[in-house]
Amino acid sequence: MTKIITITILFICNLMSAQNVKLTVAVSGLKNDTGNVKVGLYNSEVTFLKTIYKSLASEIKDNKAVVTFDNLPAGVYAISTYHDENSNGKLDRNAMGIPSEEYAASNNAKGFMGPPSYNDAKFTVSKDSRIEITF
Repeated sequence: MTKIITITILFICNLMSAQNVKLTVAVSGLKNDTGNVKVGLYNSEVTFLKTIYKSLASEIKDNKAVVTFDNLPAGVYAISTYHDENSNGKLDRNAMGIPSEEYAASNNAKGFMGPPSYNDAKFTVSKDSRIEITF
């Protein structure tokens, strides 16, 4: 009986790990190599641009940056990224609240008079994937 339980648990663990994917995000079109790029991954419309599910930062080389999220559950996600030119760890804004550092979203979604919507930025990941975001 112990062998059956052990085999069943190993089989379930193997299935669960098979559902994890790798997501590579390539960012291009940055205006310079100063600072770094911050990439925020969101896993729901409710948390989009409010609570980051996972985040990574990357140095910039030749006006490009690449980050890779490992062991993600397959699902629907959206990305928001910005060029943190002064490396202060936040998206700087002017006195009116408008971002003063470059930012972009997955699917190159753009907002009208505000940030992009989750529906415009969302994408599905079901296997190891790579997405491109252009500033």
